[in-house]
Formats: sequence, C-alpha cells, structure tokens
Amino acid sequence: MRVIAGQAKGVRLGKVPEGTRPVSDRAREGLFSSLADEVEGALVLDLFAGTGALGIEALSRGAASATFVDRSQAAVKAIRANLETTGLAEGARVACRPVVGFLQVPARPASLVFLDPPYAIESDALSQVTGLLESQGWLASDGWTVALTRPAKSYTPVIPIDWSLAKRLNYGDTSIALYREV
Repeated sequence: MRVIAGQAKGVRLGKVPEGTRPVSDRAREGLFSSLADEVEGALVLDLFAGTGALGIEALSRGAASATFVDRSQAAVKAIRANLETTGLAEGARVACRPVVGFLQVPARPASLVFLDPPYAIESDALSQVTGLLESQGWLASDGWTVALTRPAKSYTPVIPIDWSLAKRLNYGDTSIALYREV
C-alpha cells in the first residue's frame, strides 16, 4: 500500500495489522478521483481506520485535519507509524476506542467521513454508527460527504432517511457508497 497523490505521494505505508482489511490502492484512487475538490481543507473523520490509509490519503491531498478511530491497539500503532512515515502527524488525532463509544461524545463536525467497518459487522451495529454520526452532530452543517465501504455483494445498510446516495463505486470485492449533503 502506498499514498497515491499529494504531499506524501509514493510513500509506502507499513505492514497491515492482522485482522485488518485495507481498501486497495485501486479503490482508494477511484474514491479520491470521485471526491475531487472536496478533500482540500476538509475536516476528516476516519472510522474503523485500520491502517489509516484513507485519512492519510486525505491529509496528503490537503485535508485540514483528520481524526482516526479504531478499537485495535495494533491498528492504532500502525496508524501512528504511518503518520510519522508520511510526515503527516501534525493535524492528525488518533483514538483507540470502539467507534460507537467515540461517536457518543460530540466533537468538531466533519465534512468528510470515511466509514470502513469490517465486512462482518452486523447491520444493526452499522445503523447505530450512521445514526450517531447524524444525531450527535458529527456531520458539518455546511455540507458533508460520507464514504461507506462494504463488500460488493452485500446488503444495503439502513441509512438515515435524509442521506442522499450521490454515487456508488465498485472495485473488485469492494463497493463504496458516497452519501452527500451540500
């Protein structure tokens, strides 16, 4: 895995922790092409962050800040190492907590959210996460995008009723749904 574009272009990210399923370089490249100018200056929230590749790519492309959340200590260690390797640690915050617990305490709203839960996550648990993003004020009032990664042959999770599906991207076994409010 490598950073595709921006300040840290070409930098190889560290070893993927056991139990982590990173988004492929190809899927990340397609996702960021679809996001285009939404990344510059964005306040990013990378949930179920794994290696941090999505948030790090956003920082490399000019995001103002990124908060990475994962409950795995190995993942958090990998994220911190990748931030140091890329020189993008400034402007980054890393939290080793379950995502649901983290989202229950409101903080600075995000304009760009990467939601990359394990493929085996229960539908109710994913619905709880999307509900908390909305109900706890995690989504910026002046517009936001949520990129939800799921297996290509998966169910569609229950999404808050006012979320609009802007685009669906498919790359191999990965499907990314972009929900936007502008």
